[in-house]
Amino acid sequence: MSDRYLLFHKPYDVLSQFTDERSATVRKTLKDFIPVSKVYPVGRLDRDSEGLMLLTNNGRLQHILTDPRFHHPRTYWVQVERIPEEAALEQLRRGVMIQGDRTRPAQVRLLAQEPELPPRDPPIRYRKSVPTAWLEMTLTEGRNRQVRRMTAAVGFPTLRLVRVAIGSLRLEGLAPGQWRDLTLLEHQALRRFWRG
Repeated sequence: MSDRYLLFHKPYDVLSQFTDERSATVRKTLKDFIPVSKVYPVGRLDRDSEGLMLLTNNGRLQHILTDPRFHHPRTYWVQVERIPEEAALEQLRRGVMIQGDRTRPAQVRLLAQEPELPPRDPPIRYRKSVPTAWLEMTLTEGRNRQVRRMTAAVGFPTLRLVRVAIGSLRLEGLAPGQWRDLTLLEHQALRRFWRG
């Protein structure tokens, strides 16, 4: 069987797995969107997060991209409550304590304007008296709910979280729920990373 590499735009409220035996209620999974067998997600996105996922049947690549020793970058657009000041952004850049451990340094910048994204269904809660801001954060580790815990640790809770890149792979061109195979150029870039 030849290797498959798929990009998927995971919508909000979808589990990052193909089955869901743990819930008495019906929840959407990858199976509801991707009719390809024997591919598995490289990493996870929480049910309440959206954005880019890579799926493959190549176990070696899956290991390399999820092992924190390889420092593989993942980029997120993060809508937070209130407008963070530079001191809070600098804390995120240096790393913050979550669950008794300091996160790795991250690239963090305040976006000048709201990014163009499809509306979320359901929309985030809106409070007229509380402004929001968008951050772009690039992390090289993938702890459970890490972005949300980091922004909360500096006093700016996450309202919406969208992964927009995994290394050089980008979300652009995929609507929520859409998937596609990697292009030849994307595949070549991925192979360069994986071969070091």
